[in-house]
Amino acid sequence: MMLRPAMFAADSALVADVHPAANAEKRRLGRTPDLLLLHYTGMRSASAAIDWLARADSKVSCHYVIDVDGTITQQVPEALRAWHAGLSGWAGEADINSCSIGIEIQNPGHELGYHDFPPAQMEAVAALARDIVLRHGISAARVLAHSDVAPQRKIDPGEKFDWHFLACRGVGAWVAPSPSRAGDSGLDAGAPSASIRAVQAQFARYGYEIGINGIYDRKTRSVVAAFQRHFRPCRIDGAADLATLATLERLLDAYPPAHSSIGRLTV
Repeated sequence: MMLRPAMFAADSALVADVHPAANAEKRRLGRTPDLLLLHYTGMRSASAAIDWLARADSKVSCHYVIDVDGTITQQVPEALRAWHAGLSGWAGEADINSCSIGIEIQNPGHELGYHDFPPAQMEAVAALARDIVLRHGISAARVLAHSDVAPQRKIDPGEKFDWHFLACRGVGAWVAPSPSRAGDSGLDAGAPSASIRAVQAQFARYGYEIGINGIYDRKTRSVVAAFQRHFRPCRIDGAADLATLATLERLLDAYPPAHSSIGRLTV
């Protein structure tokens, strides 16, 4: 029988309940949170997710779970490292768990009947996220989806999550996506390597982990799809079309990386 971990005081006044998770530890190398990562639970109910995320044998955990009615449960203190990001990376950082706070948003996910995120839930996500980013000084461009930091294996919280809504409440990066054009199929494997390399460099400049090799490979397509799922959800095909690239360009203008030696896009 698993012993329930010790109780702790909630970090946010928005928390309705504390349900400690077993899988939590000190952040490595003295890191403090400077990234907020959003997931969906991929389970049929928040109660099932909370129970699973609390168990030692699950090998996972998170800081917060937000139910469809907006109820917020905290499972790991923000000062500790939760196990929510898995194999992931962003802007050269491989240990995302040590530098992030993870929020699991109740939604059954793509395999169990993916649906819209209800207004009450979105309001709660926005309120908690704003509380977190203000307290920790997390920049807008470091409020990310699980799919952003693990594009080869994750698609959550998915294309139905309303990032524009979040940005309107002062959380996260957003620009209006450029409209797609009929007949614009985007770059593919047959494009010149210099053009592909330039596109890869721009995605890397924003923070995505992508090889700059001039080959439109599976990894590149997954990164482009992750970007589309977050910033251009009307069409997610992994093709670097003009609308996707224009959206990325304006995003880089609005939220320039703090440090970058990678140049502007020239295709």
